[in-house]
Amino acid sequence: MHIMEKYSPEHDDPSFASIRTFMRLPNIRSLGDDVDFAIVGLPFDTGSSGRIGSRFAPEAIRSASVSLGSYNIGLGISIFDHLGGVDYGDVKVVPGFIEESLKAISDTLSLIHQTNTVPIGIGGDHSVVLGELRAAAQKYGPLGLVLFDSHHDCWDSYQGHKYFHSTIFRRAIDENLIDLSHSIMCGLRGNVYSLRSWSYPTQLGVYSIPTLVMRQIGMKQTCEEIVNRVGNVPVFLSFDMDFIDPAYAPGVGTPEIGGFTTWEALELLRGIRELDIKAADLVEVIPVYDNSQLTSITAANIIFEMLSLLAWRKSSRNG
Repeated sequence: MHIMEKYSPEHDDPSFASIRTFMRLPNIRSLGDDVDFAIVGLPFDTGSSGRIGSRFAPEAIRSASVSLGSYNIGLGISIFDHLGGVDYGDVKVVPGFIEESLKAISDTLSLIHQTNTVPIGIGGDHSVVLGELRAAAQKYGPLGLVLFDSHHDCWDSYQGHKYFHSTIFRRAIDENLIDLSHSIMCGLRGNVYSLRSWSYPTQLGVYSIPTLVMRQIGMKQTCEEIVNRVGNVPVFLSFDMDFIDPAYAPGVGTPEIGGFTTWEALELLRGIRELDIKAADLVEVIPVYDNSQLTSITAANIIFEMLSLLAWRKSSRNG
């Protein structure tokens, strides 16, 4: 029996009674032709230099997702009319050992990519993205990166160590996992140690639109900039929840004031629906710092929007 024959987005049992998978998807690790996406938990948080606790984010976001419907009003698309999907469960990371955990992430997601399934990772701190990019690049070569984040994560080292959540995109560039000519970072803001550290992306050849510029040009033009920059190349979409203002998402690893509203986040995601997304993630949710599930609920809805983008693109390509 095919997976889509087993799953219905509408259930007879109340949402609070269900087993906690994302949107109550089937928890299956055997992927067939009818599986377009797989939700994958990446519960690693000891690559962080500050707050820890994002290892508990996959569980919290799954719990917040169980009442989500399947129809996206903004895009006019019903996800499961076009996509089949599963909740793949969590990668077996090794707490406290970042390089071993990155290998586990890469090895697991490589198996998913081999089936032409799009993995949607739920972190975890942002260091997990290196394992994700390694797996995606094995399949597609260097990818265009679309990053929504208040931090560029392009430091070279931290206290002499090369691997932690703020060095991770520099490592990805070192390993030729990112196609710099088709990549963009959006939403950078906050105070920094120096102008030099602020300019690390520029030094590395990464194009960015800081929050100040996004405010000047607006969300619509920002989306146009993203689409024009990225073009038709395979894309990795990464969403750090500190992109959103802490008034709307307090439970994050490194909160930065002056951020974006949840509505603006929806506008931005829906405005890049033309992109060819081959992998995506959402990172840096820390439930212990959350308030009334605000951050987890927002995170679950952001992932819903990512799935909607996949459904919209598949629908538009099929006519």
